[in-house]
Amino acid sequence: MPTETFEFQVEARQLLQLMIHSIYSNKDVFLRELVSNASDALDKLRLAALRDDSLDADVSDLHVELEIDEDARTLTVRDNGIGMSYDEVGQLIGTIANSGTAEFLRELREAKDAAGAEGLIGQFGVGFYSGFMVADEVTLVTRRAGEGKGTRWTSRGEGTYTLEEVDGAPQGTSVTLHLKPADADDQMHDYTSPWKIKEIVKRYSDFITWPVRLVGQPGNEGEAAAEPETLNSMKALWARSRSEVSEDEYHELYKHISHDWRDPLETVQLQAEGTFEYQALLFIPSHAPHDLFTQDFKRGVQLYVKRVFIMDDCEELLPPYLRFVKGVVDAQDLSLNVSREILQQDRHIRMMQRRLTKKVLSSVKGMLADDAERYATFWREFGAVVKEGLVTDADNRDAVLEVSSFATTHDEDGTVTLKQYVERMRDGQEDIYYITGESRQSIDNSPHMEAFRERGIEVLLLTDPVDEVWVDAVGEFEGKRLQSIAKGEIDLGAHEDGKSEGEREKQAEEYAGLLGWMKEQLDEDVKEVRLSSRLTVSPACVVADAHDLTPALENMYRAMGQEVPRNKRILELNPDHQLVKGLNQAYGEREDRSGLTETAELLYSLALLAEGGRPADPARFVKVVADRLERTL
Repeated sequence: MPTETFEFQVEARQLLQLMIHSIYSNKDVFLRELVSNASDALDKLRLAALRDDSLDADVSDLHVELEIDEDARTLTVRDNGIGMSYDEVGQLIGTIANSGTAEFLRELREAKDAAGAEGLIGQFGVGFYSGFMVADEVTLVTRRAGEGKGTRWTSRGEGTYTLEEVDGAPQGTSVTLHLKPADADDQMHDYTSPWKIKEIVKRYSDFITWPVRLVGQPGNEGEAAAEPETLNSMKALWARSRSEVSEDEYHELYKHISHDWRDPLETVQLQAEGTFEYQALLFIPSHAPHDLFTQDFKRGVQLYVKRVFIMDDCEELLPPYLRFVKGVVDAQDLSLNVSREILQQDRHIRMMQRRLTKKVLSSVKGMLADDAERYATFWREFGAVVKEGLVTDADNRDAVLEVSSFATTHDEDGTVTLKQYVERMRDGQEDIYYITGESRQSIDNSPHMEAFRERGIEVLLLTDPVDEVWVDAVGEFEGKRLQSIAKGEIDLGAHEDGKSEGEREKQAEEYAGLLGWMKEQLDEDVKEVRLSSRLTVSPACVVADAHDLTPALENMYRAMGQEVPRNKRILELNPDHQLVKGLNQAYGEREDRSGLTETAELLYSLALLAEGGRPADPARFVKVVADRLERTL
């Protein structure tokens, strides 16, 4: 047949221009697309040979070959796979009827932002065009397995292409790119450079099933060309059973992915079969990265499709509270002829995220049950991040709570789960008690702890910023309310302090005058002054009302730029403390109580300091204390 010239279909012309000028921000991906197409062709030939014993095709050494010709400035991507017939070449490359590209173009035209086109991931009819980003002319020679005649397709990407039959074409497909000159300003690398080709294959195609060989490398001076070099490892560890892979191999892959020189704490493998197939190999690091809580932290796992690398940090595969997890997810089928922006909404992506999240949490649960030391390492490094899930992931809140543990007054060094706490609660105890603060030392010495320590009641010590939020989001556990010992009124059981009901009522009457007077004196700062049941040593403490924000939470909101109305606190007095007794006596004996106002202010300021706060006017506080000390000398 003579050479024929055709025009590209209208949409194909549009796509060709998009491909050359705007879709791919990184020109290196052209080689990823061509090698991916070649790998698909090899897969199809293997399947065809299994189905048809009479197929006249050589399947003894299926591979992809990359050939460099520096003098001619060409790069050829060759495979010995299924190949294409004359009609298939015209259909798959000259038109887009079967490639899904028309739908992509429609969505692209409707997109609000042209940047949504970046990262296009192509089927054959789309990915093939990426070669025109780096080439002035592309020549394709192909012969379908089992047929005698081959086909040559040639185009300069300017709207037309030629087709002709050829004799003697080898089985499979070769794509020869007549490369544009290297241009650093346009990010056009020299793709006749062996090191550049090796770098691209290692990044994007390292794990595909078939060997990718580089041929045409110059030999040493005076010698023939070097032997073909296989560039990819083909070791897709996630596709092999765990019994076939050593721990060293897993650790090596983790270090390659994460750039961490330490071994991972845990390896998590998942293989999903059925209507949607994918494999995952995830790693929980042994140390938290230094930038884990920064805005610029790169999170997400690597996404592959049929072992071809697609993107480095696919954030949609795991929720933000598991952002420390590294690894690989390899899907067999995704909506890959659309932009990444649309990919984020893919239902398969959402389905994978749910499954992967449950698998990671299940692995942590296994650590908690079977290996306390490794779990302790995990929680020390990542507990503060995982607890974010108690606020943001309502669907998995119970699972996150199961693997969470907290410092406690019961153990100076270890942590306790809520289940363990409930199991050892005292008879008659209705609530799970906790206290929040900046550090264990500060809240361990808090006045709010005194009655609980004296009566041996366990209290959870929560020191991470997220603790201020999740306790309200969770609310209860196994029917037991989560109760802050620094908020609201605390009932630790009648008469546990040795006082009868009558003694309590008498004490309330005795202090009623002082409490009312102090409320008047401190009205700008407190909403109520009352007697305390939680103090045994300190003279006073400040508490929040049951539904008020804690000071720490108020500070968090302000740091985020949110306006928070000022909440007055409640001042509680210890009626058994000598300072409070003396103040009450002086209040009853003196008609002129102006001198007691400073004492009331000092008492309130001391209570603020005891919980880690500060007086509204530190300079005045220092002056009053200094004056008082001077009088005692």
